Amino acid sequence: MEAIHWIIVALVACVLVLALRLWWWRGRGHRRAVRRAARAGRGEHAAESLLESCGYTVLERQVRCLWWICVDGEEEEVELRADLLVERNGERFVAEVKTGERAPDPAFPPTRRQLLEYRLAFDPYRVLLVDVEAGDIYEVDFPRA
Repeated sequence: MEAIHWIIVALVACVLVLALRLWWWRGRGHRRAVRRAARAGRGEHAAESLLESCGYTVLERQVRCLWWICVDGEEEEVELRADLLVERNGERFVAEVKTGERAPDPAFPPTRRQLLEYRLAFDPYRVLLVDVEAGDIYEVDFPRA
């Protein structure tokens, strides 16, 4: 009888360990997202300072734009949200702030696609890519857009 008792205790312990590992594994993505959001928030704040030091005035944060795409002939509304709307010398720009190693590269496919989408949807505003960590501001255009 005592052997059965220890087998049950061992099985319950294994189930608890597996449940804790699953809980930790699922929370890992959430913790990563929280860290990424905090880094992005710090990046946007630093980007504002960088832009202002280069003569831009911040007009809006988290600029919302409704845009329409056609799917099989049916219009579908999509919402875009750019980090900043800024102005310099009477010209307005939509500014996208990026941090990290690859995201600030305008040739990095996800960044390039996002900037192209902004160029089309936020027209006539021009598009800036702000690499906060490098302290660089790039004006990005797509000649055939």
